[in-house]
Amino acid sequence: MDERALCERLIAYDTSTPDGIRAAQGFVKGWLRAREIDVIEHLHHELPVLSARVGPPVGQGHPTLVLHGHVDVVPGNPEQFVPRVEGDRLVGRGAYDMKGGLAAMMCALRDVAEQRTVAVRFMCAPDEESEDVDTRSTDVLVDAGFEADFAITGEPTDLHVGVQAKGVLAVRVVVHGRAAHGSTPWLGDNAITKAIEVFRRIEALPFSRESSEMFDRPSINLGRIVGGDALNKVADRCTMDLDIRYLPGQDPGEILESIRRIEDVEARKTFGRVPARVSRTHPYVLALCDAVRRSTDQEIVSVGRDGASDAVSFQAAGIPAVEFGPSGAGHHGPEEWVSIASLGRYRKALADFVVGLPTYLTAGGASTLRAVEG
Repeated sequence: MDERALCERLIAYDTSTPDGIRAAQGFVKGWLRAREIDVIEHLHHELPVLSARVGPPVGQGHPTLVLHGHVDVVPGNPEQFVPRVEGDRLVGRGAYDMKGGLAAMMCALRDVAEQRTVAVRFMCAPDEESEDVDTRSTDVLVDAGFEADFAITGEPTDLHVGVQAKGVLAVRVVVHGRAAHGSTPWLGDNAITKAIEVFRRIEALPFSRESSEMFDRPSINLGRIVGGDALNKVADRCTMDLDIRYLPGQDPGEILESIRRIEDVEARKTFGRVPARVSRTHPYVLALCDAVRRSTDQEIVSVGRDGASDAVSFQAAGIPAVEFGPSGAGHHGPEEWVSIASLGRYRKALADFVVGLPTYLTAGGASTLRAVEG
């Protein structure tokens, strides 16, 4: 099975649900075992987490790499789980984020299974997209001793190497008003209309206008708003859930405090994820860029990613990590797609990186590894 066919099989599982995740992880486990790759299944919050290894044993002087992916997706309409091909585009929920990358990564794992110079570990998580978990499965496995020298998480990057990713600050904002009869709204203070004004004030806070080397600005998304409990009553309470993606170097605590200083507002953090950052001159990053350049015949750029990254799970444990995935567009949207041609290039780049890494490190004289620059 090639990477396109494998991606189509993965798209067909509705992995926005626990049952779909379990079924898809069962397929991934079976696919790997059918190719004589041993797989270990762990459970986290009653969902399966898969890990596997090929190449020489870990910890015997060989470089150790992690290929990391996730099988879960955000919810979609039923037709989005029926993959379709439009020219070079494979369309479907998760095609770009990140079942295409996961499929090619699984194929690359099989491609390098026989080499004996680099230990390659594989991890497939079920909860990367989840917004309501305190501890993610990737954090748990890494904390339990998932040792490595370098990690690649296959989030979509259009075949560039993502050396930075924004942090996540999810904030629940409660706006207070004053109730009154719906026929005399001027006697009350409508919390719903007030909430919109509060959101505009948050958008204009100083942190929202800052920029960095790789990012033009943070982003602030109003993801949910709930207010009012009766048609004929002026709403005295309105709740907003904000998804703030802040820049490396910004302080999420200061951002939260700046929101709390707005009048008639309560604000609390509901979820957080620190930014990801690794030096673009790290030897493993340079080796990956070189492999991608040779495999795709295109200029490779180190980029920053607007989305959050599980790379921080590895970086927190001192393991340098980047995002690197295939080309496409529309993730979390109605017409999500991945480039079929890029899946093949991505698979080849991963395999070339593994096979060529020892020679590259020896030639480059890489002796000191650093997870974070500065």
